[in-house]
Amino acid sequence: MSKIAASVLAFIGFLVFSLPMSAQLIPHGNVFAGVSYGEFTEVVNRQSYRGWNGSAEAIPFPRFAHLGFALDASGYYRTGVTQYNALFGPRFATQIGKWRPFVHAMGGYTRVNSSGILYRAPIVAVGGGTDYKLFLKNFSWRFQGDVLRSNYASTTQWDYRGSTGIVWRF
Repeated sequence: MSKIAASVLAFIGFLVFSLPMSAQLIPHGNVFAGVSYGEFTEVVNRQSYRGWNGSAEAIPFPRFAHLGFALDASGYYRTGVTQYNALFGPRFATQIGKWRPFVHAMGGYTRVNSSGILYRAPIVAVGGGTDYKLFLKNFSWRFQGDVLRSNYASTTQWDYRGSTGIVWRF
C-alpha cells in the first residue's frame, strides 16, 4: 500500500474515532485483523486470491449499541495482480451468549493492478459474520463473508470474499 493511501486511511480512522468521544478516552468498538480468501473476476476470468482483511468499528451511540460504523480495508495478491479495497458503512450487531452476529453494507473504492494496468472503481460490499468470545478478556474470533459489486468496462462484476481472524473489543 502506498504511503498516501496509508495516510488517508489513518486520517479517516482518527476522524471516525475522534467524533464520538465526549467523556471517554476510547469509544466503544472493536478492531479486527485477519486473513482473507477471495474469488474475483478479472474481466472474464474468475480467479482465487489470498490476502489480508482488517477493520475498525466504532459504536458511537450508547443508547443504540446495535449500530456501529465500520472502516474496512483489504488486500489480495496473485502473480501479476494486486487488489486493494477500502470500504466504510454501517454495521448492525446483536449479542447472543458468546456469539455476536452482525450484518453490514459498505461502499468505497477498489484499486486493481493487473500486470501494470491500473484500474480504480467504486465498490459496494454487503455481508456479515459472527464474533465468538474467547476465554481471553476483550478478545473474540471473527468469521466474515462478503459479496462485492463493482463495474469494469461497462460490465458488472460480482466478487466474493471470506475472512477470519482476531478481534479486540474495547
